[in-house]
Amino acid sequence: MRAVPAPKVWVTGLTVGAIAAVGALAVQAEKGPHPTAAKARPGASASPGKSPAPTKTTAPAAVPKSSGTGRRVVYSLGQKRVWLVDASEESRRTFAVWAGTVSPDPGTYTVSSRNTATTGSDGVQIENIIYFAAKSGISIAFSNAVDGSSPPPAEGKQTGGIRMRAADGAALWTFGETGTSVVVVK
Repeated sequence: MRAVPAPKVWVTGLTVGAIAAVGALAVQAEKGPHPTAAKARPGASASPGKSPAPTKTTAPAAVPKSSGTGRRVVYSLGQKRVWLVDASEESRRTFAVWAGTVSPDPGTYTVSSRNTATTGSDGVQIENIIYFAAKSGISIAFSNAVDGSSPPPAEGKQTGGIRMRAADGAALWTFGETGTSVVVVK
């Protein structure tokens, strides 16, 4: 007669196998392409719910020279890029973003409030919302879509959301505590 392994052994074996499979898939996903913001083309139209395909960058961009000093978040309007700069002037992370239709003026701001999740003015569920400015009655904040999508083109709406990938939103949420400086440059 053949001995049948105890149910605990089967469950443990299946659990270890599942963890290994998830780990392998995570490594493959990390090696795959990652989106970056694409430059908008005047007059280009996109299907509802779709946005232009992001482009991949090869080397991280340098922190703009005119972005101040000390621990800060730097947002470049022209490059549509954010840097998280620590107190030693090292860029800890940089990433592309999708800007809303209302942009802050260049200058230095402070993270005024944070909200873990809400619905954006475009109807998309967003998280990691970090408010730092207002213009023409529109709040301007960094956030990421819960579903990972980039915002569709705003048709006649004024939006102050600066969107990013979910991983970048989580990093900015950790870095951008209330009171953190946000420097906006051209």
